[in-house]
Amino acid sequence: MRALVKLSKKRSFKMNKMLLLPPPQLRFLYIGFSIVYLSGLFIPLMENDAAQHASMAMRMTLNHDFFNIYKGDDPYLDKPHLHFWLAAISMKIFGINHIAYRIPALLALLLGAFSTRKLTDLLYNNENMGHIASLIFLSAQTIILSAHDVRTDAVLTGFIIFSIWQFVKFVKTQNNLSILLAGLGAALAFSSKGLMAVVIIGFCIFSYLLYSGKWKQFFNVRIIWGVISFAAGIFPVLYAYHQQFGAEGIRFILFNQSMNRLTASGFKETSPDYLFFFHTLLWAFLPFSLAFYFGVAGKTAFFIKNKFRKIQGVEFLTLGGFWLVMLLFSASKFKLPHYLNGLIPILSILTASYLFNIYKKNRIGELRILYIIQLVVIFAAIPGLGLLTWYFTGIENILFFILFSAVYLYLLIRIFSKENMFSKYVFISLVFSIAVNIYLNTQFYPVLTRYQGSLRMAEYVNKKNIDKSRIFMLNGYEAWAFDFYTRRNTPRINENTLQKGDYLVIYDEHLAGLKRKYTLIDKENHYRITRLSVKFLNPGTRSAQYEKISLIRIME
Repeated sequence: MRALVKLSKKRSFKMNKMLLLPPPQLRFLYIGFSIVYLSGLFIPLMENDAAQHASMAMRMTLNHDFFNIYKGDDPYLDKPHLHFWLAAISMKIFGINHIAYRIPALLALLLGAFSTRKLTDLLYNNENMGHIASLIFLSAQTIILSAHDVRTDAVLTGFIIFSIWQFVKFVKTQNNLSILLAGLGAALAFSSKGLMAVVIIGFCIFSYLLYSGKWKQFFNVRIIWGVISFAAGIFPVLYAYHQQFGAEGIRFILFNQSMNRLTASGFKETSPDYLFFFHTLLWAFLPFSLAFYFGVAGKTAFFIKNKFRKIQGVEFLTLGGFWLVMLLFSASKFKLPHYLNGLIPILSILTASYLFNIYKKNRIGELRILYIIQLVVIFAAIPGLGLLTWYFTGIENILFFILFSAVYLYLLIRIFSKENMFSKYVFISLVFSIAVNIYLNTQFYPVLTRYQGSLRMAEYVNKKNIDKSRIFMLNGYEAWAFDFYTRRNTPRINENTLQKGDYLVIYDEHLAGLKRKYTLIDKENHYRITRLSVKFLNPGTRSAQYEKISLIRIME
């Protein structure tokens, strides 16, 4: 028996010492992603959702009202309050600006990266794998996007993986603090986006318990502390819903919200494609989407082949959580790509474990396929980014363009260096993500946001010191960037209530039907920049894609 224990410890020690990436490379990558995420703080907000949510949080700050949530002038019965509360508190402290709005999301993603690393270490007893899982999470394109195009998903993602980590830690250690934190993490995730968060956490923990058989370690008297912690954590949101909407608000967040999205009740059905989320991962989980698909296929085949027999050192949390969540989400009639964000930490752990597995077993054939395809993507990006620079962005920020070029050059040098192919594949994939996103955050997005007419008009109003108290929009308008960057919730009104001397923000499609005399103050080109098209990126056809937004002054 002692011999078996010694052998087990020896194997565990050996696994923990098996390095895919050495510490100097890990430090380089963490610094690189720090630059990526910090540079994203300075991008102007994009419409619709990010600018809309920022305006809603700003309203809380300006009105000193945290319990009533509005979208423009309309009560907002959709997403819970936590994201808006955190953003509003941040703007109370740091002022009303897009950096302050993004700070809570960035901190939540840092919590997500840390929790991903700690959960990986708990599941596999491999610190190096934990770092790589954390870096894969930070490199996922949808996560990088969520750090600057901030909606509720960044906060949701951080608290989901934190809760799962603490639940697994509780099962393994029976630590009272862990179950308290697990319940609180689940409550905060729920307070970010509703029951969907609890479903993801529940499916992952169920999968873990189903395979490990540690039901007694979970369902014991200590679980009461988790229930109490969860109930206490969701109380502020329930109270706020009751204050604004009464019993209907409680009923909505506990039952109707998630069901409405699954059935598309109250929403326009977005996609009947049951494979929508599977092919969305092709871009959302770049640069490791293909490695992830290989990992899912291999791990699924492994469990089927072994008839789900319990094997030492194998976990089912990641694979089981993935399949259960994906099957449920795929059955939904209302699908959006960012619904996957809460699952990305789990996918990162699964991918890291797959990469370590093929490294350990020296499956060079699989690795060569991944490596060659990654090289095709890396080399294809060179003319792609070159054309984007030539035709669209120019060199927006010379210092960051030099940094981007230096990182990309370093990437190419590493490709042609002689080193272990497994380590090289992981390293160059992560460096590629850093290089591309430094470019996007400092060259592409800052230029792209200039095509938001509502933002440009806000800058004009601020520059000319126009009396903001007399600026209005027509009912139903959603020029959220104008609201946020004028630091005012612009009243929405009917045309017949306008008085002489008032200003009106209006799109040209409505301007033609206006029955009041006016003078034009400013006119801007406007494009919905979150819906990019080739025609917009092409300078020859770009002008035909614009809407026009005007600021007029009523003359009588």
